[in-house]
Amino acid sequence: MIQELLAYFNPFDYLVIWLFAAFAIALFVSLNTFPAIFMISVKKQLMDEPGSRSAHSKRTPTLGGIAIFMSLVVVITTMGGFLDTKVLLLLLGGMTILFFLGLKDDLLVLSPRKKFLGQLMAALVLIIFTDTRIIGFSGIFGITTMPYWVSVIFTLFVYILIINAYNLIDGIDGLAGSLALFACVAFTYVFLITEEVSLATISVATIGSLIPFLKLNFAKKRKIFMGDTGSMIIGFLLSFFVVRFISEAQTYQTSVFYNSAPVLALSIVFFPLLDTLRIFFIRVVIHKKSPFAADQNHLHHNLLKLGYSHKQITAWVVIINMILFVLALLFKDFEIHLQFVLLLSIGTILYSAVFIYHWMLTQKSKSKIAEHTR
Repeated sequence: MIQELLAYFNPFDYLVIWLFAAFAIALFVSLNTFPAIFMISVKKQLMDEPGSRSAHSKRTPTLGGIAIFMSLVVVITTMGGFLDTKVLLLLLGGMTILFFLGLKDDLLVLSPRKKFLGQLMAALVLIIFTDTRIIGFSGIFGITTMPYWVSVIFTLFVYILIINAYNLIDGIDGLAGSLALFACVAFTYVFLITEEVSLATISVATIGSLIPFLKLNFAKKRKIFMGDTGSMIIGFLLSFFVVRFISEAQTYQTSVFYNSAPVLALSIVFFPLLDTLRIFFIRVVIHKKSPFAADQNHLHHNLLKLGYSHKQITAWVVIINMILFVLALLFKDFEIHLQFVLLLSIGTILYSAVFIYHWMLTQKSKSKIAEHTR
């Protein structure tokens, strides 16, 4: 009787209960894993030492990514049997590769080359065995369909870019975690519209795993960081969501997002990509050094220098990214190039607004000083 019930059970028939169960399981596992991680980190002195680039002054545990990974593993293994098992198992395999690479990097030090190879391997597993790849640009730059190997290489580039973008923005309290939380909410919405129950389930589970982390990441006492373990897993998940969403939308012309998927996906991960491309430009073109050389030129570093707190910066960034996502939804029936230009223009203006405001204040102050000295 139980086997018959399981054979005919369809999560879509009980969607609200199903998604709540995924959220609750991930939340429960995460809540009960963090205390153990914190205790072991303190006892074994597995802590991040503040350096010249650090935005923190105290030694802090960096293994928060373990709880996020464990939460997702439990959800996939307990609920995955009713979903797209092949995709979820391959997703879990890729996450596991990055989990151990990130863990080694958090505990010891891992060379950028080994991290890069691990990211390539994790991404290739999903691209090749599920054939989930970005087929084209929906007409942007006149490109609708790319040759198979060009599609695979470009999709690999998207994975590497997003994974490392999330790793690079993890520099102040709550920023990477809050942006990931917002991205998962956004992807849950689009996956429910496109009836991708498997990915909506993982997206909701990720939300459940992130809430306890953010509480500790923002805390003054018993603070914890997600480390490379967490940022690589989150970046990998979100890059898969981006690729899957665009791939499915481009495959079916009846899709609600057939003419807007690339722009809508870009709106969800706009800030990490903007900051990463900006920082690479500054390092390579202006300072003539390696794009991977560490510095304090990130947008969040510049905002810290202007006197904003970690919470203020995080709130400002996430709110703007939410606005861009809503605008992208409103623009989705516009011509694709117009959507693209509007998103880039509005996004750049909104993220530059605070710097323009402070520049104007500085110029006003200088003019007043000049008047008094005459």
